[in-house]
Amino acid sequence: MSLRSIEGSGVGETYEELRPLMFSIAYRMVGSVTDAEDIVQGAMLRFHRESQEGTLIESPKAYLSAITTRLAIDHLRSARVRRERYVGSWLPEPLLTDEADEVALHAETADSLSLAFLVLLESLTPVERAVFLLREVFEYDYEEIATIVGKSEENCRQLAVRARRQLEEKKPRFEASGRRRQELAARFFAAASEGDTEGLIGLLAADVVAYADGGGKATAFPRPVFGRDRVARLLLGSRERAERLRVSSFRLAEVNGQPGALFFDPEGRVVLVISVDIADDQVQTVRAVSNPEKLRHLRPATS
Repeated sequence: MSLRSIEGSGVGETYEELRPLMFSIAYRMVGSVTDAEDIVQGAMLRFHRESQEGTLIESPKAYLSAITTRLAIDHLRSARVRRERYVGSWLPEPLLTDEADEVALHAETADSLSLAFLVLLESLTPVERAVFLLREVFEYDYEEIATIVGKSEENCRQLAVRARRQLEEKKPRFEASGRRRQELAARFFAAASEGDTEGLIGLLAADVVAYADGGGKATAFPRPVFGRDRVARLLLGSRERAERLRVSSFRLAEVNGQPGALFFDPEGRVVLVISVDIADDQVQTVRAVSNPEKLRHLRPATS
């Protein structure tokens, strides 16, 4: 059975209405566009099967939110071992949000989509992550959350407090003005591409850190790079890495709600995505994803 078989039906209308919410939950849970889409499809097919069998589902939203969350929890549990064996730094699959992506429609703030925040969520257990996101981002009440994760309301409250306390100390800060972020990011990428050492150093925070995720499948520096001078040298000396990736052009983009850029090969395929965290008028963190498996969902450049 596929989703095509339910298009145009009442169930299909439910899918169209609730898919953005389901994807929003799944993506924040697993940090992968591809896996989130698979989870949403699995949840919808289960809903369709139950409906066909005559099961009374009073609230499709509650049912699909629960199934989506439970599938995501199961996925995270199975992914733990794979993450431990991952080559180099692990980063989430980047999501373009400057194209009015539907996932952004269900976020109170762009911060909950940022790569920084998704990486931070990795420190939580799958159930803690679910409880925190459902409460803090999607504003479900504790009675609903308890039903979804199979815990008592009191236990869910404790999990939420524990998760909030754990994340609060490391929660990323971002420049308040989106326009200012974009302006500084444009200057940052221009300085890096033009070899403007003075301009680049002036934009980097003293304790800036750069991460790269190649997954052992594409060129990337294996460990995080710390400090203004080292990161500046890394960025200014990255021509060789760009040649190995066959980078021929780039364009600025909004990546996970933060400023960034897409880099293309001569055929127009995305071979590198960079996102930058900006606060206090300086670049605090640079995150680069070149693992081709994490870029497959991105559309190629059009001529």
